[in-house]
Amino acid sequence: MSQYDSTTENGKNPPGIVPEWEGRRKCTGKVSLLRQKLYLKAKREPKFRFYALYDRIYRKDVLTAGWEQVRRNKGVPGIDGVSIDQIDSSEDGWKKLVDELHEELKTKTYRPKAVKRVYIPKPDGRERPLGIPCVRDRVVQAATLLILEPIFEADFLDCSFGFRPGRSAHQALAVIRDEIKSGKTEIYDADLKGYFDSIPHDKLMSALRMRVVDRSVLKLIRMWLQAPVIDRREGGPPRRNRKGTPQGGVISPLLANIYLHWFDTFFHAETGPAKWAKASMVRYADDFVVLAKFQGKRLVEWLESTLEDRMDLEINRTKTRIVDLRRRGDSVDFLGFTFRYDRDLKGRGYRYLNLFPSKKVLARERTKLREMTSPRLCYVPIIDLIEGINRNLLGWANYFKFGYPRQAMRHINRYTRIRLVIHLKRRSQRPFHPPKGISYYKQLAKLGLVYL
Repeated sequence: MSQYDSTTENGKNPPGIVPEWEGRRKCTGKVSLLRQKLYLKAKREPKFRFYALYDRIYRKDVLTAGWEQVRRNKGVPGIDGVSIDQIDSSEDGWKKLVDELHEELKTKTYRPKAVKRVYIPKPDGRERPLGIPCVRDRVVQAATLLILEPIFEADFLDCSFGFRPGRSAHQALAVIRDEIKSGKTEIYDADLKGYFDSIPHDKLMSALRMRVVDRSVLKLIRMWLQAPVIDRREGGPPRRNRKGTPQGGVISPLLANIYLHWFDTFFHAETGPAKWAKASMVRYADDFVVLAKFQGKRLVEWLESTLEDRMDLEINRTKTRIVDLRRRGDSVDFLGFTFRYDRDLKGRGYRYLNLFPSKKVLARERTKLREMTSPRLCYVPIIDLIEGINRNLLGWANYFKFGYPRQAMRHINRYTRIRLVIHLKRRSQRPFHPPKGISYYKQLAKLGLVYL
């Protein structure tokens, strides 16, 4: 038994050491206790390197917890075509899969299958490539994530918010708002070009070795990084990645955060701009902003040289810009929200920091509502159609309720009403009209439409 498996004499953890985010992974029993111990060990000893983790990954209870996470996340089959439902309904179900993976990992005969390349549309009309591993590989990745996550969570800095348990986009937005109000109104709005596809493998593995020196674990991760990718759209033989960690893999967000953690560390070091420029940074995965009272040449050069020369990443120059919110009309978009100083609504002689859903977000939601009320859906019962629209609207509003969203909500309400009226009028040869004395607004509410 290693020293980071130890407990107190009564077999329990000392009080006050359970990380706030532990419940987010919905792990129970021994798996949760193991994660807490790993976190505590990493937190107490920042320079400790974990040398015996592989046997924790192939523990059956850890693999079972990994399966539960994969099943909750659902997702499509990988290149082998085996779905989560097929595994659930097969003889012995998921238990057989866990037993097989346990044996393969224990005997070190496990080999990941190829990754299936798929494409999803982006808001700007382009497509984002995703790499979809097979379900069995996602289970092993989830088990590895459960073991590695608490170790690196102990190291990650407060400026990082994306893909971290217990942290959210709203928290990142709140920090940006507070920093702007404190006077840091000049913002370096950065965009990294194809970050997930451009992470250099050798430097990522070096970042991992700062905490993990278990060769079997490192080999496991390297196999996933180098797994062949099959792109049926392009055709041709499978190709191996020489850099990058495919978006779509369970462990990819953690690996992406581990690599950019070193940018966070450089930024906050004694020689970094957090000290000599009094700058602040807020990062959500590969999207980040740097806030300062003045964005001087030295600060900009430090950011660009560190990212491009030191970390071998590429800055998208067309999307990266410096914004001064003190200038009238200047604004910055981050995580779907726009930050901008606007005139006081009551005509008083000052401006306030407005925070509201961005134009791109509103356009995207209008497109979604237009699709949900298209002519090809005239066969759907109106009650069912409105229920689907309500789910979409409430999910959208739950995220964009932050800041001052009232005007955006009114805009979406109005657009939804217009689209539904058009849809109702096209459903039959006789144009739809509400009962006499009842407005469209009230009639749609009677049909169940939720107004934001």
